[in-house]
Amino acid sequence: MIVIGEKINGSIPAVAEAIAKRDSDFIKERAKIQAAAHADYIDCCASVPESEEVETLKWMIDCIQDVTDIPIAVDSPSPRVLKEVFPYCKKPGIINSVSGEGDKIDIIFPAIADTDWQVIALCSDDTGIPKTADDRLRVFHHIMDKAKEFGIKPSRIHIDPLIEMLCTSEDGIAMVEEVMHTIREEYPDIHITGAVSNISFNLPARKLVNIGFTVLAMKAGLDSAIFDPTNRDLLGVVYATEALLGNDDYCMEYIEGYRDGLYGKQPAKA
Repeated sequence: MIVIGEKINGSIPAVAEAIAKRDSDFIKERAKIQAAAHADYIDCCASVPESEEVETLKWMIDCIQDVTDIPIAVDSPSPRVLKEVFPYCKKPGIINSVSGEGDKIDIIFPAIADTDWQVIALCSDDTGIPKTADDRLRVFHHIMDKAKEFGIKPSRIHIDPLIEMLCTSEDGIAMVEEVMHTIREEYPDIHITGAVSNISFNLPARKLVNIGFTVLAMKAGLDSAIFDPTNRDLLGVVYATEALLGNDDYCMEYIEGYRDGLYGKQPAKA
């Protein structure tokens, strides 16, 4: 599983306060704890007005890169901001995100075509979030046609089938599972991602719903996810599910993660 750490996002009140105060120690500490939890990427989202976003993201990226060399997922709803900011990173990471909406693909895909950057692509377009599996797959196929046009291999793309609240769904996760299965069958090398915690909005005991969803989604093809890597229960379930699906020879990664104190018993305090 590719883990994209979600803890440096201006939509989180404590992070928004740190951004407003330019509290670099706070941002650096959040980067360090996610690195210690073995995150593969650290998401960096400012959630400020677009006029302030480039400068703010560059400051946040500096904070992260001061304490870890883990690649960054540069996160903004504006393709123009993303295009300006991503070259500021010291190593290739992930663009978060594009979709079939407006001119996002036409701005981002040419900019990253001849790089090693990866990209998250949402299955939505100018009509909004499609309500059926067929319509989400229609958007997906449009994205893949554009990726082929710019020479972006499927292995560089993280498709987000759009994880929505379970409490407003009439059929549980059946529709999103169908989208994941179809994408995985058509493109074995593509990544399938999503914000795991979206599934449990407005529900009690959200942690339980997130864990149950993650297991089922991994079975359907999810191999990349945006979540809190310091959530020991969820991370342990991810490692365990990888082993159960046959993606961890002799459970070596599961055992190593336990030995490293990523989940299971809390490590002893010094």
